[in-house]
Parts: sequence; structure tokens; C-alpha cells
Amino acid sequence: MAGTITALRVQKKNKERVNVYIDEKYAFAVGLNTALELRKGQQLSDAQMAELRAAGEENKAYHQVLRYLGMRPRSTTEIRRYLARKEYDAALIDHVVERVTREGYLDDQAFADFWVDNRTRFRPRSARALRHELREKGVAPDMIDQALTELDEGDAAWDAVAGRLDRWRDLDEREFAQKLIGFLSRRGFSYAVARATCDRAWDQLQRDA
Repeated sequence: MAGTITALRVQKKNKERVNVYIDEKYAFAVGLNTALELRKGQQLSDAQMAELRAAGEENKAYHQVLRYLGMRPRSTTEIRRYLARKEYDAALIDHVVERVTREGYLDDQAFADFWVDNRTRFRPRSARALRHELREKGVAPDMIDQALTELDEGDAAWDAVAGRLDRWRDLDEREFAQKLIGFLSRRGFSYAVARATCDRAWDQLQRDA
């Protein structure tokens, strides 16, 4: 049913969104740029209102994605899952993903590189564990391979345990090995890497004693 715009009001909690009132009743919300093209007293057909509603929903989803990406980089699959949880339809999700990708906010290779670098620096894991995490986030196998190219598992294993050696210092060699190898195993490292790291760590503790 056609109607007349009787008010345009900027939302209190989101200054980038404007509520549109048709015939004195709230009808829908649009982005600020779209609202600048509207005016009080303007007549809108059913088709125009449907188009504005759709544009408003897409604008809302777009800004939600930008806020979500502001927390940390995300994969394309994470963004799709996020929008699906908010019950947006598939076509809108496609449009928003295409837009943020085109604008450079979404890049699965950059995300995979970030993920490996961040894990390596703050919570070192094996290549196997990282590969599993990235697969869960929908990253393509070739991108995962590229991101893991420079990972040295021996260095990663050492970085994972270096800050924990003091708390295990008073253990005997057998208990020490159980603790360290078990810890690295839970981080996805192979027994061979864990054993080599254990030997290196034990030798260092003996030298420092």
C-alpha cells in the first residue's frame, strides 16, 4: 500500500541508521546515505517501499559485519555463518559478502596468514592443529598451505613450552617428560617433535641448575 513519509528520525543508538515513518507509523529503517535522498512529504509506491526496506536490511547487515570484523579478521565462512545466525536470507548474505570482499575487508588468504602468525606468537600450535582450525573456518586448502609455508614446528613447540619450564623445574626427568610431552601433544605436535623439545628443555634446565 502506497504512503507518505511523515518523519525521518536518526536512531538514538546508531547514528548511521534513520527510521522512516509512513503515514505517522514506523515503517522501516535505512542507511544515512539513503535517507539523505528522502524527504518529509514524499510519496512512496509499494515497489519503492519494498526496495527501500531491502536496501535498509542490506545496509544494516553490512554495518553489523564491519563491527564484527572490527573485533578481529574473519574468514568468508565465518561472515556467512554470522549473518545466517542473524537470519538474513541467502541473497542478502551474498550481496554483503561480495561488497566487503570488493572493499578489501574480507580476504581469506590474509585471514589465514593472520591466524597462523597470531597463534605462533601467542599460543603456538602444530601445523596439524592450525590446519584443522583453518579448515573449520572454511579456508581453502591451498590458502592454508600458503599460510603454513614458513611455520617451523620445532620453533613453535619450543615457544609453546619456554614460558612453562620454571613451573616444572622441580620435577624428576620422568615426570617432566610426561608433563611436557603431554602438553605438546594437546597442542597437536607429533611425538617426535615433542620428544626432541623435551630433551632440549631438560638439558637446558640441567645446565641452569
